[in-house]
Amino acid sequence: MHEITLTQVALFLAAAVVAAPLAKLLRIGNVLGYLLVGVLIGPFGLGFVYTVYEVNSVLHLAEFGVIMLLFVIGLELRPKRLWAMRAGIFGLGSAQVALTGLALAAVAIAFGLAWPAALFAGLALSLSSTAFALQILEEKGELALRHGRLAFSVLLFQDLAAIPLIALAPLFAVSAATATQQMELTAGLRAIAVILAVVIVGRYVLNGVYRLVARTRVKEAMTASALLTVVGVTLVMQLAGLPASLGAFLAGVLLADSDYRHEIVADIAPFEGLLLGLFFTAIGMSLNLNLVAQSPQLVLAIVAGLLAIKGGVLFLLGRRLGLESGPARRLAIALSQGGEFAFVLFGTGVTAGVLDRSLSDLLSVAVTLSMAATPLLLLIDELVAPKTVPTRAFDELPDNDGHVVIAGFGRVGQIVARILSAKRIPVTALDSNPEQVDFVRKFGAQIFYGDASRPEILEAAQTAKARAFVLAIDDVEASLRTARMVRRNYPHVPIYARARTRRHVHQLMDEGIKIIRRETFLASVDLTREVLRGLGLPEREVRFTVDTFQAMDRRRLYEDYKHYTDIEKLQARAKSYAQELEELFAKDAEQAKVAESADKP
Repeated sequence: MHEITLTQVALFLAAAVVAAPLAKLLRIGNVLGYLLVGVLIGPFGLGFVYTVYEVNSVLHLAEFGVIMLLFVIGLELRPKRLWAMRAGIFGLGSAQVALTGLALAAVAIAFGLAWPAALFAGLALSLSSTAFALQILEEKGELALRHGRLAFSVLLFQDLAAIPLIALAPLFAVSAATATQQMELTAGLRAIAVILAVVIVGRYVLNGVYRLVARTRVKEAMTASALLTVVGVTLVMQLAGLPASLGAFLAGVLLADSDYRHEIVADIAPFEGLLLGLFFTAIGMSLNLNLVAQSPQLVLAIVAGLLAIKGGVLFLLGRRLGLESGPARRLAIALSQGGEFAFVLFGTGVTAGVLDRSLSDLLSVAVTLSMAATPLLLLIDELVAPKTVPTRAFDELPDNDGHVVIAGFGRVGQIVARILSAKRIPVTALDSNPEQVDFVRKFGAQIFYGDASRPEILEAAQTAKARAFVLAIDDVEASLRTARMVRRNYPHVPIYARARTRRHVHQLMDEGIKIIRRETFLASVDLTREVLRGLGLPEREVRFTVDTFQAMDRRRLYEDYKHYTDIEKLQARAKSYAQELEELFAKDAEQAKVAESADKP
């Protein structure tokens, strides 16, 4: 047996660096890019990785990427979101998995496969690639259309369905070599007890732990806490004899309503993406291309059968839900491929004795080729099919109900959020102070812990889809870092900024921000208005004084911008403006006296 060398580790990292950008350039999807690179460097390609043992070692490590994927999926499954999508998820999704699985199983039985193995393989092949399908739909701008939303619902149900399929794999094992493993009553009770314990601890303990860690303001500790949550719950599930994927999913669901969800997603995302890339690369390395050379007709027949049966079921279900033929066809093609969970299920099936290794390898090759066929089929559909008017997304919102991100939830941010919420405008509020998050949430405000100057946090808050970004961070340096990040990554999102000082205004102007308000300026002017009234000045004079000061101060603010780094110049200009203001007030007072004398008889 060969150990994995440091050279091969460097090779895997190089594959991760090259695969995704190259796949995006070729418009074939990241997943397919990783698979192709894996085939190229694997034992059946150029042979940089020599043996199947090495591939299995990499695959064992990389499966943690799938576990993290399930954790992130769990983080997105908040009860309100599930309830709003219940018809598409549990109606269309369950119908697709059941009908496709049964149809594929029937074909497999007709060709002589035992019914337990046929049913298991059919259900595994009924699952599509979440990462693959969503990326294709997003690249083509179809994710916001109705068939794109329905595709997302189906994929969400498939991700949920993969968990019990992995857990129940031993129940399909009825071959002579492997007797059916009946779950004993004590083992079942132990599993239920462990799940309940995880739910209780997660519900009442995890959020408190994250709160304590967040107060330390150590980013590495937050990242370690997120990873520890996934690993810890996974280990507990494994000790109870349950699949690690179930533990990761439960951990995500338990934290879906956490104040720190956005921060957790941002911390986990780099590890998830890298390990998933390594997982797909390892899958590519493990593909036995000799099977394609030995039995090309059989492999192509399986691929064609999978695409036809799965696509046909999806097309009919889409039509039944009211889609036109064009969108229904796009839905069918986008989800007709096999998915990443099929690879996991095939491996689990071999371990449990449901499938033999040769059948697993054959089906893995077919799934990979079905992925490769999807972008080609979509391209052919675009070239051949007549152009149709896109179906409107069923959850399209009016223009004035856009998503607004508020960075900084202090005095200014809270007032903005209260007004927007009262107008039923969706708000995602972020603040990097855990004490502030805890305090504000006690009053019912929706706020998440997270440093808005971090690109991962902005991405997790879906800033790209926001109609506006309110920059209300109190710390000047953090405010400027966030402004640069938003301007660079989301130039289409308008920024409305709050500034603490005149210099802060000028620094924000350096970042290209045009709509800026000083937090205390208007309150100070309004207070001065009341002071002048209390001193007995006439209302006309009060109005003129305040309005003139506001106009001149605003003009001076923008004129000073080109000199704001020259302190001596600013000091001289400040004296000049003060003198000009005094002269204006004196001239107004003189004119008022003249007018008053003229009015006297």
